[in-house]
Amino acid sequence: MRQGTHQHQDGGARRLHAAGNAMSRAEFLRLAMATAVTLSFGGTTQAVSGPNPEPGRSERMHTRAIPSSGELLAVIGCGTWQTFDVGPGQEERAPLLDVLRILFASGGSVIDSSPMYGRSEAVVGDLLTELKAHDKAFVATKVWTRGRQEGIRQMQESMRLLQDPRIELMQIHNLIDWRTHLQTLRAWKEEGRIRYLGITHYTASAYDELEAIMRNEQLDFVQLNYSLDEREAERSLLPLAADRGIAVLVNQPFGGGGLLRRLAQAPLPPWAGDIGCESWAQILLKYVVSHPAVTCAIPGTSRPQHMQENCRAGLGVLPDEAMRKRMAAFWDKR
Repeated sequence: MRQGTHQHQDGGARRLHAAGNAMSRAEFLRLAMATAVTLSFGGTTQAVSGPNPEPGRSERMHTRAIPSSGELLAVIGCGTWQTFDVGPGQEERAPLLDVLRILFASGGSVIDSSPMYGRSEAVVGDLLTELKAHDKAFVATKVWTRGRQEGIRQMQESMRLLQDPRIELMQIHNLIDWRTHLQTLRAWKEEGRIRYLGITHYTASAYDELEAIMRNEQLDFVQLNYSLDEREAERSLLPLAADRGIAVLVNQPFGGGGLLRRLAQAPLPPWAGDIGCESWAQILLKYVVSHPAVTCAIPGTSRPQHMQENCRAGLGVLPDEAMRKRMAAFWDKR
């Protein structure tokens, strides 16, 4: 993003850090703990966020700080795997335009893609240009290949497809040749071609390697899978991210989609209203984003009504620790 709280300032996060303005570990942990402070809402908390919406304006989502810079991101974004891999037809793309309109209108900004996702990068670039919304988007994509020169070529192609010479966040997809690409990303961040760098994976089988890299390398972001039915990240990776000052993007907050399908016909639990939830999707997302180490969840959708529902999970009260335990226990008993 290039305006508001996300405005580029002649070098972005790199210069903020160099000037000594990057959020310290202690400051980040204080912010994270504040998110979990109980305000006596019957097992819920009012999340720490940006300013309240102005009178007459739509309610805005809660925000979390990127630890390495202090920049704020709304807690719900949009993934593009499968959902944005469409052709040029107006019938295919019109719903996706509305998906992005709803995201931005709700205060969201994060759009996550990858060369692995077929035509998704090109579609995102076209839609942002059509909406004149490049300045509203925090675009994250990935390098997904081996070799330094091939990685550079692929990232340059991503920038061309996304129609932007600078990407907010470049991630090493599924840790492919991560040592090679991390050197390139550090140089590109120094040069201002990207603002942040990170690593990703989507399965718990990679957590040992993710943990080792997080402990030993300086990263801005890690992207990982985390959901009510896949809580392994809570054991070490999420606490480690908070300790190391690494922002967390969560993929598969719906358990890869299978979790929502299993719950589709089940009645909402009696405590759903206590956290302002009207659907299972909102319950699942609120569980994810209520963890103080999570910066943003990126559920994918091609349906405007689902984007609206997802964004509403970023509003109002969030579960406190007692409610989170209750939600986990509820799932474990199913």
